[in-house]
Amino acid sequence: MSLLSKPGRLIAAAAALVAAAGLATTAVAWGAQGHRMIGITAVRALPDDVPAFVRKAAHDIGELSREPDRTKGSGKLHDEYREGNHFIDLDDEGRALGGPHIDSLPPTRQLYDDALRAKGETLTHAGWLPYSILDAYADLRTDFALWRIARVGEKKGKREHRAWFKRDRQRREALILSDIGELSHFIGDGSQPHHMSIHYNGWGDYPNPRGFTTERVHSPFESVFVPTYVRIEDVAADMTPLETCSVPVEACVAAYLKRTWTHIIPYYELEQAGGFRDGDPRGRVFAAQRLAAGSSMLRNLITQAWRESATAEVGWPKAKVADVEAQGLDAYDSLFGKD
Repeated sequence: MSLLSKPGRLIAAAAALVAAAGLATTAVAWGAQGHRMIGITAVRALPDDVPAFVRKAAHDIGELSREPDRTKGSGKLHDEYREGNHFIDLDDEGRALGGPHIDSLPPTRQLYDDALRAKGETLTHAGWLPYSILDAYADLRTDFALWRIARVGEKKGKREHRAWFKRDRQRREALILSDIGELSHFIGDGSQPHHMSIHYNGWGDYPNPRGFTTERVHSPFESVFVPTYVRIEDVAADMTPLETCSVPVEACVAAYLKRTWTHIIPYYELEQAGGFRDGDPRGRVFAAQRLAAGSSMLRNLITQAWRESATAEVGWPKAKVADVEAQGLDAYDSLFGKD
């Protein structure tokens, strides 16, 4: 067995089920338990300035972190449209199938698609995980901004508008938790080395001078090994201190994903050395640290989205959050919509 000795029959059964279901190229990152742990530990580590309704929702966000995987199988159109959200296949030079480098990704997904097509590749084949993370982050930042304005309107707006502001604030809270669940999922995908590499399920049909395994190790690692050996306390203990981005968020996300990509060789070295066999602590440490990297990044980006929302402009006509909060302005026309 390539990963474990004691529970080897369990892994063999899991691999057989994956193959039978035709899921070799659509494995979920971390499985339910891994994604759940990332969401819960990240929210528990949020600083006090993040709104209390978020900080109190750790378990809800843990469950919502699983949604992009739970909706798989909804139909061919649905699945093909969304599958590339979960990964980016970087080659051994850090390029998306020979196209854009992780250090210099195009600013939009359309330009990324154009660059891939110039190399004879497609979005569906290469994946677009960085853009999924950035899209979810933008949604969260905007919804935080709208929540800020609704909260002011509920307390200080015109009396005839306050009930509407209250309902909109409540609706926005539900959307924010959903936003964080989606962001959590894709950041979690981005902490799993297999989701960052052409070597996503065994080394594959590539030059392999070091003799790394070609067995289908993706699902057994994230969906059998992790829930068997890694506990949420391990993940929380390995989280890094809070650090918001000192560069544009696009560069921050790319750097995070690049760090994950650098762990693909260490993963295969550890697998080859027996580090994922029962009783060997090295595999547990490796997995816990990767999950903790996702938890840390999620906590960082939630915090950053909240703080950046204070200077946002939202609604139509545009309302400046800073002005609304400082002056107690009624921005009903901006949020309700003045057609």
